[in-house]
Amino acid sequence: MSGNIKIKRAGKVVNGTIQLTGSKSECNRALVIEALSQGKVKVQNVSDAADAVKLASILRGNAEQEPNAALLSATTNSPFVAPSASTPEINIGPAGTAMRFLTAYFTLQDGEIVLTGTERMKQRPIGILVDALRQLGAHINYVEKDGYPPLQIKGGFEQLTDTISIKGDISSQYITALLLIAARLPKGLNLQIEGDLTSRPYVEMTLSMLHQAGIKHTWEENIISIESQGFKETSIWVEPDWSAASYWYSVAALADEAELFLPGLTPYSLQGDSVITELMANFGITSQFKDGGVHLKKEPKPVIRKIFDLKACPDLAQTIIVVCAALGHEATFTGLETLKIKETDRIKALQNELGKMGVKLIEKGLVYKLDCSKRFIPEKITVATYEDHRMAMAFAPLALLIPEVEIEDAQVVEKSYPAFWSDFEKAGFTVSA
Repeated sequence: MSGNIKIKRAGKVVNGTIQLTGSKSECNRALVIEALSQGKVKVQNVSDAADAVKLASILRGNAEQEPNAALLSATTNSPFVAPSASTPEINIGPAGTAMRFLTAYFTLQDGEIVLTGTERMKQRPIGILVDALRQLGAHINYVEKDGYPPLQIKGGFEQLTDTISIKGDISSQYITALLLIAARLPKGLNLQIEGDLTSRPYVEMTLSMLHQAGIKHTWEENIISIESQGFKETSIWVEPDWSAASYWYSVAALADEAELFLPGLTPYSLQGDSVITELMANFGITSQFKDGGVHLKKEPKPVIRKIFDLKACPDLAQTIIVVCAALGHEATFTGLETLKIKETDRIKALQNELGKMGVKLIEKGLVYKLDCSKRFIPEKITVATYEDHRMAMAFAPLALLIPEVEIEDAQVVEKSYPAFWSDFEKAGFTVSA
């Protein structure tokens, strides 16, 4: 759906079966592995999330093309370049994961490209990853602003070193981008992670999927090592998206009664966001794995937990914070360091939108606390989404409490969960323009 949509819900009892799309996080990694394996690895259950569809079209299209030596040009030492008219431009739109993964991927490909995206993408930092790739010997230049896309990438380079360091508390996607290409580097890679590692489960997901493709690694203390090696022939099946599942846990938490079935999800997921089962247990949601999926059920239970550390699962932050605000539960949150450099500044976005129901999200250093002392339930709320899919989906369940919830730019959900609004209708919500 394009434009704004209005959501209403008659009654607070929710039942049904929701078939989720493949995990965007798993799918994006698998697609890069497939491309790097040069056909040895096949990906099954490709996500229909817009980001994954876009990445698949770029990688699979690129893999089918013969390298064009005519596109190679001399590398410049200038920090900014004006690409020639013959240099292909690849626009990944708002797909942050694709921007990071493709930055590393295209350093190994023949030819020269300019990698760009939306205006918001041009505001999202990528300097740490570019610096790391340059240390390895890659040829990357900034087209506009130092430290940000667009990037001019000349593929193919002589590896200068096999050991580099990278900060662990900025974005795990920088680390994943480097790990994905490590086995294709002539000297392999020893990646030293400086400081605390944000979103560790996402790094573990990457290494596990590489292992499925035959790539071995060691991880000792803060150093991950991958030798130069080949991929094996295999197929990688992408599990349904636990991040998408989190919104149904939110629905269950805000309902009076709820029984939902999400097929295909397993208790042994590679996805860090599967921790939503533990987090939502605090709100009375039980998760029973049977019949080839997970059954959610709402059980009456007071919310006692006061501190939520979301460092390992920052994509769940909006979901958990909105649920706490809706229930008037004054919790404290940590591990939100990366939220300001996501699709939008998610901290500021949450503060703005929660303020519309009288709730404050107060920032004190690295700790955030909800103040629900002036919380109220309005007759209607209009939620701005800030070009952020998770803002739309995290606030939509408020329709169980607020008579009318209007979501601006509702189509933003296409980034990770295109069927979200139709699934909402299946679950008994009224969704209209």
